[in-house]
Amino acid sequence: MWLFRWKGASGFSAYSTAEDVTRGIDGTALTAIVTGASSGIGLETARVLALRGVHVVMAVRNVDVGRNVKETLLQERNDAKIDVLELDLSSMASVRKFASEFQSSNLPLNILINNAGVMATPFMLSLDNIELQFATNHLGHFLLTNLLLDIMKRTARESKREGRIVNLSSEGHRIAYREGIRFDQINDESGYFSWFAYGQSKLANILHANELARRLKEEGVEITANSLHPGSIIMTNLMRHHGLINAVGQTIGKYFLKSIPQGAATTCYVALHPQVRGISGEYFMDSNISQPSIQGKDEDLAKRLWDFSLTLTNTR
Repeated sequence: MWLFRWKGASGFSAYSTAEDVTRGIDGTALTAIVTGASSGIGLETARVLALRGVHVVMAVRNVDVGRNVKETLLQERNDAKIDVLELDLSSMASVRKFASEFQSSNLPLNILINNAGVMATPFMLSLDNIELQFATNHLGHFLLTNLLLDIMKRTARESKREGRIVNLSSEGHRIAYREGIRFDQINDESGYFSWFAYGQSKLANILHANELARRLKEEGVEITANSLHPGSIIMTNLMRHHGLINAVGQTIGKYFLKSIPQGAATTCYVALHPQVRGISGEYFMDSNISQPSIQGKDEDLAKRLWDFSLTLTNTR
């Protein structure tokens, strides 16, 4: 049982579920991409969006698993519009292939939910030889967003409806390396600490959303970009690299941790709720606007990260 039911200005709380925050919302004219949609918060997000009529594109590493999930979701709403496409965010080639396939589908794109991620892994390099957590949690989503942005701009213009980009971050962004982003030591194994590296990638999610929001406002484009913390530790397969934490959480977590439906609430709130219309460059928690760390508000750090990410993804 979740102990904290205090409601914020939105009328929702940490206790609210994804279904609670989207009740009464009609998403039948919308199309959304959800990365990491085959498990955990991503799956629940895809389920609830589909339940509200949104055409959901599940971006998943394992297509067979994704198709099985799709069949399960169709049992709940047999007229749901769900597609499954392969996406491995640790591979820039896979990200580019996904973006190309989505473009070929001629679908509009109203909502992009950058949900997928890895947590506190042992030191590893991605397929592009970049530290895995930074590559997967930030760079893959940075590249994906840039490649899909023109489709989102066109959709917003033609539909006259606001587009929304949602980055899942974490309160873990407060526990990053001292300098925030180790621009000159991204691949330094000797100084690697898994939780600091995770915090770095989650800080990058916030800075990415903030700088993107600034640029979109400057262009006068009707697309918002926000970041969020889904909630206090939620027992998903993100914890697969930490057996003891996972075992303890599964045993006693129901007494003080969020459930997955509660963990997906803020994502669905920021993606769909009319209260969020026109709000951009903010950090949300428990379906309410919150405040990130000082580094999470650092505009110069956000601009430097943007340029650094363009270089690493060869998208200058």
